[in-house]
Amino acid sequence: MAIIPQPQLFGWREVEELGDLKRLVLVLRNLPDEELMRKLEQERGNGRDDYPIRAVWNSIIAGIIYQHPSIESLRRELLRNAQLREICGFDPWLGERAVPPSYVYSRFCRKLMENIDEVEKIFTRLVEKISELLPDFGQVLAIDSKAINSLSRGKKQDGTPPKPDGRRDTDADFGKKTYRGRRKDGTLWEKIISWFGYKLHLLVDAQYELPVSFTVTKASASDVKEGHTMIDRLAKEQPALVERCDVLLADKAYDDTKLIVKLWDEHRIKPVIDIRNQWRDGEETRVLAGKDNIVYDYCGTVYCHCPRTNKRREMAFGGFEKDRAALKYRCPARHYGLECQGMDKCSAAGGVRIPLAEDRRIFTPLARSSYKWKATYKKRTAVERVNARLDEVFGFEKHFIRGLQKMKLRCALALAVMLALAVGRIREKRGMNLRSLVKVA
Repeated sequence: MAIIPQPQLFGWREVEELGDLKRLVLVLRNLPDEELMRKLEQERGNGRDDYPIRAVWNSIIAGIIYQHPSIESLRRELLRNAQLREICGFDPWLGERAVPPSYVYSRFCRKLMENIDEVEKIFTRLVEKISELLPDFGQVLAIDSKAINSLSRGKKQDGTPPKPDGRRDTDADFGKKTYRGRRKDGTLWEKIISWFGYKLHLLVDAQYELPVSFTVTKASASDVKEGHTMIDRLAKEQPALVERCDVLLADKAYDDTKLIVKLWDEHRIKPVIDIRNQWRDGEETRVLAGKDNIVYDYCGTVYCHCPRTNKRREMAFGGFEKDRAALKYRCPARHYGLECQGMDKCSAAGGVRIPLAEDRRIFTPLARSSYKWKATYKKRTAVERVNARLDEVFGFEKHFIRGLQKMKLRCALALAVMLALAVGRIREKRGMNLRSLVKVA
């Protein structure tokens, strides 16, 4: 918390009775921002201190907690609410005159953007603190990107980009996501979503639905490339968390052989990543190397063909052999008690081992054809719920943010507030509303 050196005008019992203001007290108490405050105060030096740095910082955090869409909305609330001014640290004897004008907030935000690394360190420290408080935090991670629209129109009609003046958005560009599927009647469908703005790439804990790492890019940035960057950065900044991680969940946008290999070979993280059909010319199955009657499809489902009748059956998954880096599949006739006329001539009657090297993209340590893979993949929706909270609760669905640096700052502050609330509620042993910005625990 940014400590305010001023006399106490009311006790903690009164703070606890402030109702809705308890959320702000909880966040400020658990926000590790002291290093940032000292650095900003050192940069100010002996300059004018009409509006204390710690009070202005606390008020910006209050604006996020109370869902103010703009600085002007926050200022109106500060002018109206004397209790909020006192909690933030403004001089109570000045009354409404203690509220900083708009230009003070503009300059302060520029200072924060210049020290964005220190702001991101606050987020990192909170992740470390939650990892200490929750021993199973980070075991199942999910990654996804979120589109953030910009209300700016981008380039002019003649194609020339607008000149930067602090108001226009000259950093944003166009992004596109394509969704494909198959209807029940067999026909294919395609949906294309495009937007002008940015992307927030999020890595979250799928159990607690809390952020672990993030990056902000232009809308055109590749999900896979940022996925590699985030995994590498997490391994550097949070090696204990990577060592604790068992599974990483992702949708088809992260279907990349290099990413799958990196996760397992370098970090021993099981990739549970949905797969795209990249087989061409209508190819449905491929023959397993060295086994003429064993085939597999692009989803990793393995089948055997009876040597006599050529009847195809799906083989039973028998587990992953870590020491051999191979998946084991059992004969369906023996496993399920079925009749097979060609069992005596079948090369897979005793089962078959498929090394991951057969196709690193299709065959993964957690077999795509297993029930456990499907059950684990369902947890990926946790990252979508985090995205929804950012839109609906933290105000990213309708915002007035212009520029990549401002967007990075706003995302870092929102995610830090989300984690600070969680840390506070865990410490108070009130885990019921762990992720809620609105409900009071």
